[in-house]
Amino acid sequence: MQSQPDAEFGLPDARRILGEVFAPWVQDLNLAVERLEHAQPADQPDWQPGALLRMPFSERLCRNGGVVCGQALMALADTAMVIAILAANRGYRPMTTVDQTTHFMRAVSSSDVLADARVVRLGRTMSFGRVTLLSASDNKPAAMVSSAFAMLPG
Repeated sequence: MQSQPDAEFGLPDARRILGEVFAPWVQDLNLAVERLEHAQPADQPDWQPGALLRMPFSERLCRNGGVVCGQALMALADTAMVIAILAANRGYRPMTTVDQTTHFMRAVSSSDVLADARVVRLGRTMSFGRVTLLSASDNKPAAMVSSAFAMLPG
């Protein structure tokens, strides 16, 4: 897929890219893009562009004890950050993960997981972001993620 900055990058675009660009095993997580934010509200000077994704609960994603495994949570965070960067960019742009640091705060079990991804800096060659992973059942944080992406030509 080639870079395509759009005048409007909406949910249909994000959902299409989720199905076309990511590896089949990531698609098997059945992630859903629930919200994109790329227009700053006038009354929020600290606002950052972002995206909200949902990973539905599945026993296949659990380790012993019925806890959603860290690997699935990190894949959700990485994917959510890509979608957030695309929203901030207002279109597709190739990129690759350079760094991702995850701090797990508590376990998630028997619940969907929400990823609230925010673009801290959108750059020409590098972009940086943060993701808060939340248990959808109680909306409490389960992990904090910081990440860096190399923006590729294309």
